[in-house]
Amino acid sequence: MTDVDGDDAQPSDRLRARAAESRTKLWLLLEADRRLVVAGLFLVVVAVLVAVGVSLPAAENTLRTTDSIDTLFQGFLTATITGVTLVLTLNQLVLSQELGAVGDQRERMAGALEFREDAAELIEAPVSPARPSQFLRALVQMAGRRAANLRDAVDEGHPAHAAVTDLTGSLIGNAESVTDDLDGAQFGEFDVLSAALNFNYSWKIFTAQRIRADHDALDDDAEAALDSLVDTLELFGPAREHFKTLYFQWELINLSRGILAAALPALLVTICMVAFFDRTGATAQSLGLVPVVAFTSTVAILPFLVLFAYVLRIATVTKHTLSIGPFILRETEQVEEVTWDDTQSR
Repeated sequence: MTDVDGDDAQPSDRLRARAAESRTKLWLLLEADRRLVVAGLFLVVVAVLVAVGVSLPAAENTLRTTDSIDTLFQGFLTATITGVTLVLTLNQLVLSQELGAVGDQRERMAGALEFREDAAELIEAPVSPARPSQFLRALVQMAGRRAANLRDAVDEGHPAHAAVTDLTGSLIGNAESVTDDLDGAQFGEFDVLSAALNFNYSWKIFTAQRIRADHDALDDDAEAALDSLVDTLELFGPAREHFKTLYFQWELINLSRGILAAALPALLVTICMVAFFDRTGATAQSLGLVPVVAFTSTVAILPFLVLFAYVLRIATVTKHTLSIGPFILRETEQVEEVTWDDTQSR
């Protein structure tokens, strides 16, 4: 498998390199199973609370002689009910986009069918693939194929040969890598979107536009090959954004289910601590109040740990895909400045 991470002449194709963040951080934010992230956050919170409680000599006595436990868990009870209700309401508002009159649904259907027909024509197939991973894979493969056609259409002695070679070499290698990543990927997991994020189509469109603007002497075959390549890249952009939107809706459904599942034990533990827990009883004496309060407090905030884990991924993906098309929002020294004649405005 070819893995193109870029060179000094252009940004990297891999998201982890373009984002200028460590592999571990990006794995935690994006790739890690959200259940694993929640479990890790749970253990960290418990450990921190126990460490703080043990390090303070008066903590045990304060918990035993004051009503701080009741006050704390009464606050948790109110916050859990209010917070879970608010989060689920906001999720339902987002998911309500799927609801609509029959006319709106027919318009959506017509748009989807038209887009699929355009994709089928572009990939030279009777019908476009139905699975998101296969659909994106077909577009990426076609982009690689048309990049090869462009490379073959520009002779070695042509002024645009160097720029075309750089573009097509990077694109073909990137397409091979992303194609392998998409092979067998299942929608609903992060694999499909993760692979799509590693296809740096916006930079390719920008570079192709610069080649067209800087080299007017391209012959008809090269011009047609360049146009075909740009058409493929321009179709990949909205396709990726569409599947990103569907994935976000999928994740919001998982988030709602996760919060509901976490809310029940959180409420039960909170109610038990407020109504039934005896801070002078045998359980408190044998286990110690600090570990008991630390563990039960973490269970009480479990719905918010679930929310935190899912929002981390959604926010990170959104940050790195804010722009569609050849706009580069991140800081990079590899973008050639574009000049224009602004004397007419003076």
